[in-house]
Amino acid sequence: MRVMAFGAHPDDIEFLCAGTLAKYSSQGHKVAIAISTNGEVGSPDLSKDETAAIREKEARASAQIINADFFWLGYPDEFLFNCEEVRLHFIEIIRQFRPDIIICPDKDTDYHPDHITTGQIIWDTHVMVTVPNIKTQSPPCDLIPDIIFMDTVTGVNFHPEFYVDITEQWEAKSEMIACHKSQGKWMVDQYDMSCVDLGKTQSRLRGLQSGCKYAECFRRPKFYPGVTTRNGLLP
Repeated sequence: MRVMAFGAHPDDIEFLCAGTLAKYSSQGHKVAIAISTNGEVGSPDLSKDETAAIREKEARASAQIINADFFWLGYPDEFLFNCEEVRLHFIEIIRQFRPDIIICPDKDTDYHPDHITTGQIIWDTHVMVTVPNIKTQSPPCDLIPDIIFMDTVTGVNFHPEFYVDITEQWEAKSEMIACHKSQGKWMVDQYDMSCVDLGKTQSRLRGLQSGCKYAECFRRPKFYPGVTTRNGLLP
């Protein structure tokens, strides 16, 4: 099976679905991480170019921990727009990896415009990736990927439909979050907690809700055409 996760910013995936990706990878499935924006505003001190370069390096290091393929789309942080050029870029990236499942932000409940736009673009293009007359460099996909919406940061407004036990994958998730060293001071100054503490608190909460130590949660939007079992393809 091939599982692709789209995050709006470097570190979004680590906070919200890295444990699930680590579980897939440990079971021998192929995983990929794609990042929509370059994270360039994520520093109070460095220039945009310096910040983007550092954050790309951190994100690549994180993906390597679980042997994930890595795609960096590089759009400006806070200014991601759903237009023809951007849609075609997303379609090409999806066609390159050819996933069975795409995990992405929840376009209906998330708080951040880049998150919402990333989820909306995936929603808008998930059928397009199979259409021959929509031309990109790579050939059309053979199947429409299953779409899974991941949790929101701190779970605000999100209503889980199912949970994945990531207790055995917590250390890998923690290590992936820790790769994003550039965000450490930012997180402490803004929210009075480290990146790993934030990820641990949310994973622990979702674990308490689902009867294990650490968990991540998801929901599946309904669409046509689409054929899945009740629990879909998640482990």
